[in-house]
Amino acid sequence: MVSAGDVGVRCGGPTRTKGGEFMARQIFVNLPVKDLENSMRFFTGLDFSFDSQFTDENAACMVVTDDIYVMLLTEPFFKTFTRKDLVDARKGTEVLVALAVDSRHQVDALVDKALETGGQSARDPDDQGFMYTRSFEDLDGHIWEIFWMDESAIH
Repeated sequence: MVSAGDVGVRCGGPTRTKGGEFMARQIFVNLPVKDLENSMRFFTGLDFSFDSQFTDENAACMVVTDDIYVMLLTEPFFKTFTRKDLVDARKGTEVLVALAVDSRHQVDALVDKALETGGQSARDPDDQGFMYTRSFEDLDGHIWEIFWMDESAIH
């Protein structure tokens, strides 16, 4: 299993090379879930896949990109990594997961699919012209912000 504690060991090192370029790093976002099977079914419905090497009855490794993963951890297993109380994401917010996509159409397609698969709308769409964002809550109340940004407008 990969946890927040393992990431530092696996992905340590500088963020820039000696030449000043940025190095790619992996990120593992760990989220507690009430029902792992239902959560996997939900995210499979959004076309995400899972790495079976890091998936068992306690956790599932959802592949977002080659460098970004979301570890869905059953609540009892998640609690083994922290001394703090878990936040009920339906009542409070500890984190917003923001995911960039390539177009406004992809924003709408992914959020619409999330809503059709059991997710809930988190807030109204935000269209600033150069950036477009929609948000949904997954089955456990975690907020996912899906956004597109016209990078040429910010240079």
